[in-house]
Amino acid sequence: MNLPMSMTEIFLIAILLIFSLPYLIWRLGKTDYFAPLVVIQIIAGILMGPGVLGRIFPDYYQFVFNAQIIQSLNGIAWWAVMIFVMIAGIELDLKKVWEHRRESFVTGSLALGMPLLFGSIAAICLLKFDGWQGANAHSWQFVLGIGMACAVTALPILILLMEKLTILRQAIGQRILRYASLDDIAIWAVLAIILMDWTRVGRQLGFLFLFALATIGFRKLMVKLSERDRWYVSLIWLAACSFAADWAGLHFMVGAFLSGAVMDAHWFDQSKMDLLREHVLLTIMPVFFLSTGLRTNWDLGGTAVFIAAALLLLASVGGKLAGIHLAGKILHWEKGEASIIGWLLQTKALIMIIFANILLDKHIITNETFTALLLMAIGSTMLTVPMVHPKLKQFKSVIFKE
Repeated sequence: MNLPMSMTEIFLIAILLIFSLPYLIWRLGKTDYFAPLVVIQIIAGILMGPGVLGRIFPDYYQFVFNAQIIQSLNGIAWWAVMIFVMIAGIELDLKKVWEHRRESFVTGSLALGMPLLFGSIAAICLLKFDGWQGANAHSWQFVLGIGMACAVTALPILILLMEKLTILRQAIGQRILRYASLDDIAIWAVLAIILMDWTRVGRQLGFLFLFALATIGFRKLMVKLSERDRWYVSLIWLAACSFAADWAGLHFMVGAFLSGAVMDAHWFDQSKMDLLREHVLLTIMPVFFLSTGLRTNWDLGGTAVFIAAALLLLASVGGKLAGIHLAGKILHWEKGEASIIGWLLQTKALIMIIFANILLDKHIITNETFTALLLMAIGSTMLTVPMVHPKLKQFKSVIFKE
C-alpha cells in the first residue's frame, strides 16, 4: 500500500542526501588532497541541482526538492551563512595590518587590483553576448561585480587550508591572513557600492549612520559582559544588523559582515571561535551548499557556461598571480615566496559563492553567470593545495621568514 509522505519525511530525505552524498564521495574517494570536504559539498550541491539530478530524474527531483522543502532549506541556509560571515568579520585583525602597513597595503592592493582588472576585462567580453547580465543591472555593476568575484579570497577557507598545510601559525601564514583581510574589507565595500539603490539612498545612509551610533553602545555593552553572555548577545546583534541592512536595500549579508567586523576577536576564546566555525561548517553550512547548487543553470548550453567559467578562471588565477609577483618584485621577496603566497590566495569557494549569490538575488547576474562563477570558484580552490604543497617543500626557508 502506497502511503503519501509528509513534508517532514520529505525534508528528512533531503537532509539525508545533503549530508550523506558529499561525505561518501569525500571519504571513499579520498579527495582531501585536492578537494577538502567543503569543496565536495559544493560540488554535491551542483549534482543535486536542476542541471544534473533535475534532468536525469526530474520526477524524483520535483518530489524531494519541491517548493515547500526548498523554502525550509533556504531558511536554514540564510542563518548558516550569516553566522559564517559574522565569524569572518570577527577574525579580521586590522591591528596587525597597520603594524605592517606598507607591505600589507602594497601586497593586498595588488592581490585585489590585478584580478579585479583581469576579471573586469573578462566581464566586458561576456557583455558582448546575451544571457549573462542580469535584468536589473547596469553594465558597470555587472563588470565590477564579475571583476570583484575574480578578485575574492575566501578568508575562512584560507584558514582551513593553511591549517591542513600546518603553516597557519607560521610567519608566512600570518602574513597571508593580513593580505586576505584587506581583500575581505574591500569585497564588502565594493558590494555596498554595487547594491547602492539611489531611490533608497536616504534609507541606506540612515542605516550607516544608525549602525555607527549603535556600534558605540554595543561595544560598550560587550566589554561589560561575561564571555558566555557575549556569545548570545553577538547573535542578537547579528540578526538586528542583518535585518537593518536588508531593510535599507543593501543585503542582509552586508549587515552580517559589519556585525562581526566591529567586534574584537579577543572578546572570545579563540579555540571556541574555531570550534564554532567548524561546527557551523559541519552542521548547517552543507544546507547552504545544497541551496547554492539548486540555483545552477545551464540554459545557455553547457558548452557556453564552461567556456565562460574557463575565461573567468584564467582571469582570476592569472590576475592574482600577476599581482602577487609584482608585489614580490616591489618588496624584494625571496625566490618562491610570491608563488606560494599567490597560490594560497586563490582560495575562493565560500565567500565568492556568497558574493555571487547576492549578485544573483539582486539580478545583477543571471543564473548562467552564477553557474560559471561557481565553477570558477571550485576550480581555483581545488588548484590551491596541489600547487602549493610541492612549493612548500621546495622553499622551506620562506615558511619561517618574518
